[in-house]
Amino acid sequence: MWKFIVRRLFVTFPQILLLSIIVFLMAEMMPGDALTGLIDPNIDPAAIEAQRERLGLNDPWHIKYADWVSGLVQGDLGQSFRFKMPVSDLVGQRLLNTFWLSVATLIFTYAIALPLGIISGRWNDTWGDRLITGYTYVGFAAPLFITALVMLWVFGFQLGWFPTGGSVAPGLEPGSWDYFVSKVQHLLLPAFSMAVITTVSTVQYLRSEIIDTKQKDFIITARAKGAPESRVYNRHIFRNSLVPIAAFFGYEITGLIGGSIFVENIYGYPGMGQLFLDSVLLRDFSVVTVVVLIFGIAAILGALISDILLSIIDPRIRIK
Repeated sequence: MWKFIVRRLFVTFPQILLLSIIVFLMAEMMPGDALTGLIDPNIDPAAIEAQRERLGLNDPWHIKYADWVSGLVQGDLGQSFRFKMPVSDLVGQRLLNTFWLSVATLIFTYAIALPLGIISGRWNDTWGDRLITGYTYVGFAAPLFITALVMLWVFGFQLGWFPTGGSVAPGLEPGSWDYFVSKVQHLLLPAFSMAVITTVSTVQYLRSEIIDTKQKDFIITARAKGAPESRVYNRHIFRNSLVPIAAFFGYEITGLIGGSIFVENIYGYPGMGQLFLDSVLLRDFSVVTVVVLIFGIAAILGALISDILLSIIDPRIRIK
């Protein structure tokens, strides 16, 4: 098991290095630079050029990349030109919010998807199965941002059950019980909005696998030996049906990254997705590169976690 994890880590590190190069080059190819739009056009162009030279904006890309990587290794992510603060402090504030949003979304996703998938697969071709399948079809067709807007309007503005913006109510003292409750209240609706859409793929995968698995020979043999139906489903059908769900886990994380960009902006939730859009619009390249790199690393680690989960559920797939 540990040998398998070590081998996967040796593959993961070059992927992260290649990702960092691609992200940096794409940021370099963006039009303008950090000073675009900030400098008074009446200022002497020579003074503007001297400022770019002082900031290192005219250096070759490989020199800027080496400086950037050395800063990353030392924990120095650079300075945000637009937000006027260290990128590490700026990202640290937003990263925690997005982390808890992703965790809450995954909890909602699997809390909804696993029961629905089991019911739909175990009792397929019943009215319950048709209702669940109809929900998944609607979920596949409905864009995430439309779902988030509808839920914000219904549960936030019309019913008033949840806050409509921000991550915590103003004026609360960090660490207090009221602060914690407010953070959870601001988290629930955005997380549930994403889970409503991300659930549908998991439900369909689980349903299809259960229907396929319960028709296989070893399940028929287990029933013929008189094994209780609950044991057949829990120890044989359900466990074997989890293999594609584990494989899909990494893509769930990647989907959360894309979904958080829309949801955080719709709900005004101060996370990495909102920071990413703001930084792109403001041409704050030092922030954009770090945020995209974090998103990419999250996707790579998600794939690593999927492989580890797969090796735990089905040891036969481990690389020898």
